[in-house]
Amino acid sequence: MIRNKNVLLTGGTGSVGRALISRFLEHDPSVFRIFDNNESGLATLKSEIADSRCRYLAGDVRDRNRLVRAMEDIDVVVHTAAMKHVDICEYNPFEAVKTNTLGLQNVVDAAIDEDVKRVIFTSSDKAVNPSNTMGTTKLLGERLITAGNKHRGDRDLRFASVRFGNIINSSRSVIPLFSEQIRRGGPVTLTDRRMTRFFLTYTDVFELVFDALRKMRGGEVFVFDMPAIRIEDLADAMIETLAPKFDYYPSDIEIEIVGRRPGETFHEEIMTQREADRTQRSGDLYAILPEATEFLTADGPTEFEDVSEVVRSSKAAATLSKDEIVTLLNENGAMEATDE
Repeated sequence: MIRNKNVLLTGGTGSVGRALISRFLEHDPSVFRIFDNNESGLATLKSEIADSRCRYLAGDVRDRNRLVRAMEDIDVVVHTAAMKHVDICEYNPFEAVKTNTLGLQNVVDAAIDEDVKRVIFTSSDKAVNPSNTMGTTKLLGERLITAGNKHRGDRDLRFASVRFGNIINSSRSVIPLFSEQIRRGGPVTLTDRRMTRFFLTYTDVFELVFDALRKMRGGEVFVFDMPAIRIEDLADAMIETLAPKFDYYPSDIEIEIVGRRPGETFHEEIMTQREADRTQRSGDLYAILPEATEFLTADGPTEFEDVSEVVRSSKAAATLSKDEIVTLLNENGAMEATDE
């Protein structure tokens, strides 16, 4: 789906976008356009990536005309541009709607106008039974993507979504926060001892996007069966491992309970029960099929089979031990001690 194709990545200067660039380039696209409204971020990328296939496009997904020009002759669109921080979206809901919902509608319309072949929308597990503005906009985004498969008319164009959990060592993860707090001697701030979360690596993120591009029939939401972590265990594991690297005893680093932020949940879910009833599985990959309508088929992708049970919540999922957490973080460069 990538070799010799023209690819557009929105939100390319974000942590997810940056992680996808090198992996996509390994699959030999003809042209790789990186679209973002962060001018300095684009300039940094251009200085770091010496690849003649890359194009650095300044623009905002809120601007439909700019998207239309950016998608000229594009085959594949991966849409990661979004407002992603729960607390910022909660404080700025009107802006979140403009970017995450209206901006996504612009992506759908521009892809149809420019005869794109595949569009992947990167969503979030916070779209499941959303309790905050960010999750609500992501859920509506998924619905718009699914609807795009009938809005396209008779064009050879397919839309699908992927749902991420928390990404190890991303800018939105608690892991860089905990690392910095430990470096300073603590305290490590924990919102609630009961909290659990699903986690992915950047490699998982690419594989999820790539599998969705290859396997989609149109309208699905793809999600991995992800490992869950108790956030208190994460904090303990990081303190025990990193404190000595910063010349502290683990006992020197206290954990401070600060309470939940607005819109924050105790646990995360990868799908609703209603969605689980129409979910199929292939290996570690789930495909949530669109609800059947006169316009959309409920047939699943090739090699996917019905499942009788899905562990939908990080509360019910088996959680990693502290040793397993340390191994996972070490393998993904999240336990490296760096000084300012």
